Amino acid sequence: MMMKDHLSLEQVAIEFPAPGGPFRALDKVNLKIEEGEFVSLIGHSGCGKSTVLNIIAGLHRATEGGVILDGKEVNEPGPERAVVFQNHSLLPWLTAYQNVELAVKQVFGRKKSRAETRQWIEHNLELVHMGHALDKLPGEISGGMKQRVGIARALAMQPRVLLMDEPFGALDALTRAHLQDSLMEIQARLNNTVVMITHDVDEAVLLSDRIVMMTNGPAATIGEILKVDLERPRDRLALADDSRYNHYRAEVLRFLHERHRRSETPRVVVDNPAPDAEAAGKSAA
Repeated sequence: MMMKDHLSLEQVAIEFPAPGGPFRALDKVNLKIEEGEFVSLIGHSGCGKSTVLNIIAGLHRATEGGVILDGKEVNEPGPERAVVFQNHSLLPWLTAYQNVELAVKQVFGRKKSRAETRQWIEHNLELVHMGHALDKLPGEISGGMKQRVGIARALAMQPRVLLMDEPFGALDALTRAHLQDSLMEIQARLNNTVVMITHDVDEAVLLSDRIVMMTNGPAATIGEILKVDLERPRDRLALADDSRYNHYRAEVLRFLHERHRRSETPRVVVDNPAPDAEAAGKSAA
């Protein structure tokens, strides 16, 4: 599959007001993301992952540099960039169908007929296996089901980029695994671009085409970029004994444990996996 660059972060830096003077949260972040690519951001707490995501979303404006999406500068939120947060953020008085409908009407307005709107909403709920619960209120469904509805709402906006801020972080391990599998199925089907924040090393390796590892703040930046050269579709059980998968896990853990400083030059890790690479631990706190 031929990909093309369509999302670019160029020399992005941001400062926030602080009592002792401006606090520089990010410094010289440069990243090009191809259309249809799945990219994970990982790093220790406070390294600026969410700030990067918020700048792409248009929720924050960079102090220096900027974000270019399909040739246009990003300076405000827009429907071409949908965000899924760790908290599902569904409106509790609306059904699953109505929560998705709200986003569809905001994006498409009168462009879709009533029948087309209903078909589109039901289609997106079916994508996340929630077609059976379209009339349920958020209080009547589980946490994992709420998050599925949140993903359906984002997908229904037909975004060019899907931004996800630890979307499965608050879920139990089994529900998380099911949603990871669903996300892989959806991305394979839609070929949408995904940028996801995670603290979980296994999740990053399983889902990503590339893993962007952030240095510690302040003035955080990109420390290393790891290309994950694993065939798709991916089977988590088969990968458990795959030497390449374990090599990639070990590379991310090494970076996180060493806590790289921002002064180091970013490097792209594309070396051949060591067959006997060990992976210690599952996730980075």
